[in-house]
Amino acid sequence: MTSIRPRLRRPVFLGPSAAVLLLAAAGCSTTDTHASITVPTPTPEAAAYCRALHKELPKTVAGLERNDPGPKSELTAGWGDGAIVLRCGVDRPAKMDDPMAKGAEADGVNWLLEQPEDAGPRFTTTYRKAYVEVSLSTAYSHDISPLAAFAAAVKKTVPSSI
Repeated sequence: MTSIRPRLRRPVFLGPSAAVLLLAAAGCSTTDTHASITVPTPTPEAAAYCRALHKELPKTVAGLERNDPGPKSELTAGWGDGAIVLRCGVDRPAKMDDPMAKGAEADGVNWLLEQPEDAGPRFTTTYRKAYVEVSLSTAYSHDISPLAAFAAAVKKTVPSSI
């Protein structure tokens, strides 16, 4: 028994249509290197501390240049392409009620450590009148040294709550 295969009258060349599809997909993707994050909605008192903090933040952290995420806000800042992101005026993390929660101290500023699944560490200040959150990429999973870059600015602008 022989198999019968229909013969195409002309060759089919998928190159241009594949290229068009690839270009269309590329056109839908963003080329913006700024990360997009949720801007906190703090109390007016905390927002005032955050605005003061924003003015004092360093231009570089861990060798990374400042590259603020969108949308633009005095309550957020970033370094690298989302490697280090700061949000000021965040809500008090529920994890602060956990007596077994882990923390860190960096140059006189205390931080609560949270380790979200599939993400780098997230730190939130403790004992301050506004909560400052710093999220680090997975490259910093075992390195809290970037927190030291924020200590002077936090101590200067966000008063202790104790």
